[in-house]
Amino acid sequence: MKLDLREILDTPGARLPFERELDTERLDFGSVLGYTGPVTAVGEVVNSAGVLSVFGEIDAGMRCVCDRCGTEFTLERRVPVDVPVVPEEEGESSDTEAFALEGDCLDIDDLLETVFILDMPTKLLCRDDCRGLCPRCGKNLNEGPCGCRPETDPRFAVLEQLLDK
Repeated sequence: MKLDLREILDTPGARLPFERELDTERLDFGSVLGYTGPVTAVGEVVNSAGVLSVFGEIDAGMRCVCDRCGTEFTLERRVPVDVPVVPEEEGESSDTEAFALEGDCLDIDDLLETVFILDMPTKLLCRDDCRGLCPRCGKNLNEGPCGCRPETDPRFAVLEQLLDK
């Protein structure tokens, strides 16, 4: 959706609120099985002394697969949005993290999807201290230790034979 910003472009202190539901098909990630509800964004575009900025937050509930143990879990994410917006001519020449206007319009869905994607963690874990799977038997180590004997360094194999006697 494009927001028409003509009414706030020349008025310092002006605000234009928005409330959007993002298309989850464009927010497809390998470890995300689906979304538990709509991905919503609420915020406003603010003109602060001639500089436009987008402020708000994106809320999403996701069903995910843990990247370490393969367990399915739900994750609630709240992503803050704080993005400067510049005219198209300035956006091409500057190397800032600003989003460019298209004339007097801002593609708010594109901006929000970009913020959400860039804020996505590289690994989705069921919990911070996830222990993963045993590399030998495949048991989920979060449920307790497996029965596998610890692997010894092959350089100590001769010494281990002495201990077995």
